[in-house]
Amino acid sequence: MLRPFTILLLSGLAFTSPAHAQDLTDDELLQRFQAQRDAFRAARMSENGQTRGLTLVTVDEVGQPPAVDSASPGLGTPDPLGAGTQVTATPEGSTPADAPGTAIAASTAADTAPQPVSFGKLDPEMQVNMRIAFDFDSAALREDQKPRLQQLCKVMKASDIQMFRIVGHTDTSGSSAYNQKLSQLRADEVVRFFTTDCGIAPTRLEAIGLGESFPADAADPKSAANRRVEFQATS
Repeated sequence: MLRPFTILLLSGLAFTSPAHAQDLTDDELLQRFQAQRDAFRAARMSENGQTRGLTLVTVDEVGQPPAVDSASPGLGTPDPLGAGTQVTATPEGSTPADAPGTAIAASTAADTAPQPVSFGKLDPEMQVNMRIAFDFDSAALREDQKPRLQQLCKVMKASDIQMFRIVGHTDTSGSSAYNQKLSQLRADEVVRFFTTDCGIAPTRLEAIGLGESFPADAADPKSAANRRVEFQATS
């Protein structure tokens, strides 16, 4: 079931021109992270949900993050039609009998239902993005991509920022449900690298997948620029 969550729109802030994380120095990365953190703090303290350069917008959450297979992250064959939802017809006026395990399943679903979250949609000048190459239909982080995360790891680990959010994004290839799941699994994989290979405390990291919802290149929904991982300092 879709749930609302909050988007932070940041505008009118003067920073350097947009660049990928690998194009920024350690000091520039830290500056952006600190600016992000300050913006989140200001938004949370605002009684009306607004502060200088930010506007709060409520949208629908994209879905429940899937479980991650730590051995071999992957999705299987993409489902372009979004199939897989089963519908059972019940004659009008009749009451369907509970199938075995229905109560348990309902309880589990309630316990694992997605909760509203706050996501910061930042101006490009404040974003920290990285193009990380994954194999097709896979969320496993390739060995040749890990060195690209080392600089971020060093800056994040040494900073006084309490919480980083790792955000997965995709282009529009495939169904929206498939893209959301893929983006979540890839964000989870980056978090796994930061904790196991880099030594950042798990309590300082969270992962979220937003699929195709927030393209970096809206003019070309299938652009490679939209397949990215975004890094945010939320507190």
